[in-house]
Amino acid sequence: MKSSVLAVVTAMLCLLAGASVAAAGPRAASTASAPRAAGSAPAAGAKGPAQPRPVDINSASRSELMKLPGVSAADADRIIAGRPYLSKAHLVTRGVIAAGTYQQIRAVIMARQKGTPRP
Repeated sequence: MKSSVLAVVTAMLCLLAGASVAAAGPRAASTASAPRAAGSAPAAGAKGPAQPRPVDINSASRSELMKLPGVSAADADRIIAGRPYLSKAHLVTRGVIAAGTYQQIRAVIMARQKGTPRP
């Protein structure tokens, strides 16, 4: 009983984190996955929606930064003024933006260093 509860909780955490349920283990995958209707299997090679390219906080324009959720014009100006950043976490540790705003954008930003290739 305890292990099945743990498996379900692990599967739920994986889903919330965006990870594969299969990574949580076979038992979690069988208990947490929703049944699929007949004929609704994904096409071979089909991918989900395209992931947006991360916004580089070291080179993005003001307008690109303002498109990020929760980033105001003043935030964008402070981001630009504080460049360069070695880490995207420096936005919070240097007091450039609020921690809540950082939580909203951390998955869609990066701090690329000069001379490194684009992902």
